[in-house]
Amino acid sequence: MAFSLSFLLVLTLIPGTGSTSRAKKVSVKTGASVSVPCLYSPQYRDNVKYLCEGYEWFSCSYAVKTNTQQSSEKYSISVDKNKNIFTVTMKQTNTNSDYWCAVEIDYGPDDGYDFHLSVTSGTPSLYVDSQEVTGFIGGNTTINCHYRTSGGMKWCKLGSTCVTEGSGSIDGTSVTMNTRADNVFSVIMTDLRPESSGWYYCVRGDFQMPVHLTVAVKPAGERVTNFAPFTFCCRSSVDLTNFIIPLSLLIFIVIVALIAWLILRHSKSGFSLTLNTLKTDFLSQVQNQRFIFTRARESRFHKIKTGEFK
Repeated sequence: MAFSLSFLLVLTLIPGTGSTSRAKKVSVKTGASVSVPCLYSPQYRDNVKYLCEGYEWFSCSYAVKTNTQQSSEKYSISVDKNKNIFTVTMKQTNTNSDYWCAVEIDYGPDDGYDFHLSVTSGTPSLYVDSQEVTGFIGGNTTINCHYRTSGGMKWCKLGSTCVTEGSGSIDGTSVTMNTRADNVFSVIMTDLRPESSGWYYCVRGDFQMPVHLTVAVKPAGERVTNFAPFTFCCRSSVDLTNFIIPLSLLIFIVIVALIAWLILRHSKSGFSLTLNTLKTDFLSQVQNQRFIFTRARESRFHKIKTGEFK
């Protein structure tokens, strides 16, 4: 690494190093992993890329490089030469750190820029459900950005433009931001296209959270959702068609149970009536037999008394 303070003067040569086009401050929970994409200029396509750890550029130390082991217990690095981006992943995070995304320059100062990693034992200041999101051409996708910090809200594409609260478009894809729920804002991207793929990030105040979107061809036989999904409190997208079959099944079960209950009740009523009838007939027969027995005994006693019985 060629150390030089002149490095600070050439940052503007890297496309997308402005404050609205890249992540500068990322929050993560202790022990978790987080990935951060780094932009570089096209002329550095074949140069060595690396992550350097340290607050000062001239005193930072290599964390991971593309020309050595590209993965370890703490770091990993990968390169997408087609989009001039290399991605670094910090694993098992435990302390706040400053890092530099950098490119080695053979005959001059290395090129790059810095970002801050904020590690907390509680809820991160800004986070998403997953940093990897998949959508389908012509369909929609929803990303929920959870926060516990104040400040303005944006949805940006790395090295490109941003959409603030409301709606807009990025690279021809419509973007709608739903900010009605507490501590979360939802980003709904509709009518996805191949060029929609790439790195994006949520913005809330001073924090950014990168999200990688992959737009693929819908598998054969599956329907592409081409309307904005309904959301409950902006936490996740819900397709109402998913409830039609379970709801219909529930209604059917209730109707069958009601019919069975009515039949059983009717059967019990008929059975009870039959028992009462049999009981009445039995008692009537018993009373008749007692009456006949009593009359016969009285007749016999009378005959004995009068001497008619021998």
